[in-house]
Amino acid sequence: MKGLTYYIDKGNGHYEPFYEYTTKNVGIDEFYARQLCTYFILRGTQYELTSNEMHGEEEILVIKEIGRNYPGEDERSFRGMGVHIEFRSPDERDNFRLLSRIPCPTHFDVLRYLLKDVVDIPGIGQKLVSSTEIDEDRGVYVIYVKDLGEGV
Repeated sequence: MKGLTYYIDKGNGHYEPFYEYTTKNVGIDEFYARQLCTYFILRGTQYELTSNEMHGEEEILVIKEIGRNYPGEDERSFRGMGVHIEFRSPDERDNFRLLSRIPCPTHFDVLRYLLKDVVDIPGIGQKLVSSTEIDEDRGVYVIYVKDLGEGV
């Protein structure tokens, strides 16, 4: 694996390179973590993952623009502070309420959470994952969760 490139879907079968990472800049563990996120936030805009592909040694993520990213409750930047996960409510009416934050020693620790349908949040308990996101602007992974009885 040499690189990971986000391509933006411009419609009518037209895709343009949008953002790129190389193994010189980020580790393979981060490559995998990014591939598991259903949403991507960059420069105040939200994108949705529509395809996760491989081409030789290149990893390709195809995204489509959703629109402006509206900040959730109690957002803060984690740039330069290591790897972190936020757990939030997926309810926009609730302003994506912050439930918990945890630091992670590595992206491998983040992978454990991103791979699950049900996560055990320290101090809260088990919750059902509804979606996952990498917020590039704030340098944090966000996992949106519901109560187990709420369904997907």
